[in-house]
Amino acid sequence: MLDIKFIRENKELVKENCKNRYVKVDVDKLLELDEKRRGMLKRIEDLRASRNERSKNKPTEEEIGKMRLVGEGIKSLEIELESIEKVYFDLLKQVPNLTHPTSPIGKEDDFNTIYTSGKPPEFDFKAKDHETLLTNLDLIDFERGAKVAGTKFYFLKNDLVRLNMALINYGIEVVSKYGYTLVETPDLAKNEILEGIGFNPRGAETNIYSVENTDLSLVGTAEITMGGYHANEVLDLVEGPKKYVALSHCFRTEAGAYGKESKGLYRVHQFTKLEIFIYCKPEDGEKYHQEILNIEKEIVNGLKIPYRVIDIASGDLGGPAYKKYDIEAWMTMKNDYGEITSTSNCTDYQARRLNIKYKKADGSNEYVHTLNGTAVVLSRFPLAVVENYQQADGSIKVPEVLVKYLGKEIIN
Repeated sequence: MLDIKFIRENKELVKENCKNRYVKVDVDKLLELDEKRRGMLKRIEDLRASRNERSKNKPTEEEIGKMRLVGEGIKSLEIELESIEKVYFDLLKQVPNLTHPTSPIGKEDDFNTIYTSGKPPEFDFKAKDHETLLTNLDLIDFERGAKVAGTKFYFLKNDLVRLNMALINYGIEVVSKYGYTLVETPDLAKNEILEGIGFNPRGAETNIYSVENTDLSLVGTAEITMGGYHANEVLDLVEGPKKYVALSHCFRTEAGAYGKESKGLYRVHQFTKLEIFIYCKPEDGEKYHQEILNIEKEIVNGLKIPYRVIDIASGDLGGPAYKKYDIEAWMTMKNDYGEITSTSNCTDYQARRLNIKYKKADGSNEYVHTLNGTAVVLSRFPLAVVENYQQADGSIKVPEVLVKYLGKEIIN
């Protein structure tokens, strides 16, 4: 979340930013509650000080009666404060992060294309989408996945299982060169961690599966678990940032996300993902954002898949992101580009909510900046590989960088 002091001193900027991000938050109401809250905290603090001062000497019966009244007044104020703070913090958490000055302003389709690599394939045969190719090769079973778990679940089979393992091993090899610690995370996280990262685990707008009668939810990305990894800690960043590459299963309800773009593996309820996550000093955020993007590009370059990099527009950033880049690969199913990775610089937005700081040289503590990015996701990546490497006979050529992991050059 944003620092309330910053909101107080930059009210119009925050309002304009909310407008640019298509987020409706009553900033005036937030600041009104902030003023009330600060006033009540001061009154409670003064009453406590008064009570403590009186208790230093042996009080008379009259003074005991007065202190009892002071105590009742403090309790009454604390109850009122609790009610105010609930609305206050709900509003504060709705305020999105600031937007990078170079990010395009607008809605989803108002992105800027900043880099393009390769050209869409020109097949001398009628190209098929990945669902048709994978089903014909007996590599996936959506029908039985739906029977067992519901629509948009699936069974992976035979060489698609091996291809996915190859993609993960390839991603780990690339990212590990840059000094990232390899982690495998839990599939569940406490709801307070999800809220801290910026995911809503409850309500109609949630994209999260919650576990009934618990304070746990299935994670939609390792960004959640790795963001919570250092919650309520003070980090030592003297020797550099904390850099992780984390493997996890991901679960998303994808409510209302059906249609042409959700065909096959493009939008599913469960998948495996290798996620990059960094904690760094504020002055290093943009440098490491570029490092993550360059690693993502290196992974996709190695696969030799046509792609473009887009600078996401303000209205499509999501609450925590200050700036975000997507890599979109060419997809036959869309006859267009489709997202396969994202990387976001979230500045101190998540760290404030999760209370993650670092020790500065002068001994004081300051909030860290957090960044995240997709290394490999086992829904969109195999989709892009299969569609771009399909052969006239329906077989799939294996990208050269994956052959050593998969042990074959053709999947048929």
